[in-house]
Amino acid sequence: MSAEGNDKLLWDELSERELLDRIDRERLPCHVAVIMDGNRRWARKRHLPVAFGHKEGVNAFRRVMETSRTLGIKYLTAYAFSAENWQRSKTEVTLLMQLFEYYVKAERDNMMRNGIRFRCIGKVDSLPQAVCRELRKTEEITADNKDMTLNLAVNYGGRDEIVEAARQLAARAVSGEIRAEDIDEAALASSLWTAGQPDPDLLIRTSGELRISNFLLWQAAYTEFWFSDILWPDVDAKTVYRAVLEYQQRERRKGA
Repeated sequence: MSAEGNDKLLWDELSERELLDRIDRERLPCHVAVIMDGNRRWARKRHLPVAFGHKEGVNAFRRVMETSRTLGIKYLTAYAFSAENWQRSKTEVTLLMQLFEYYVKAERDNMMRNGIRFRCIGKVDSLPQAVCRELRKTEEITADNKDMTLNLAVNYGGRDEIVEAARQLAARAVSGEIRAEDIDEAALASSLWTAGQPDPDLLIRTSGELRISNFLLWQAAYTEFWFSDILWPDVDAKTVYRAVLEYQQRERRKGA
């Protein structure tokens, strides 16, 4: 078995403190993205209503946010509600909207204490008015915080994001603001919802699914993926530490 394989087996036996001590603080991922998958399966395994899974998922997200902030990760992007999630039952969608509204209200003080800047990416203005209002209010209140940026992807689709960026650039070209030949990778990146932020170094997906589900399609071109069978509500600091440790064992060549 390889040394890396031995390390992974060892990590299962280590405490949270021991895992943290093994992390090289000089080689942290600057930007971590998470696909928070498995809330519904977590609830069904326990013969509970789906609502319980989503509520526990919010608690898991708090743990990940606090762990990332303490560790020193500068950007955290969480896939909270995809453009395709509207196809779920009306009851479940209503619950999720209520959770978004509750979460951003409840976490404002915490974000301010910890220097967290909150941003939403996605077609936020298409959300229910009360939800959109609270999300935008939290963006405004936390706008000057500088310790960490938290992006919440709500009503988000990676293809939608690229299409919107292309439309913006096309409109600028038609108006004469830019020339068609000026449109390059940098121009398109600057028109994305994540403009001005580094691309994710590490993407974590839970629940055993091995795909990125229309998330950060442009930005994830050279992202390292870490997949786990753990269901999202069970995610804790140890999960984050293990993902970071594996990330630090990889050689990032970016095509070179």
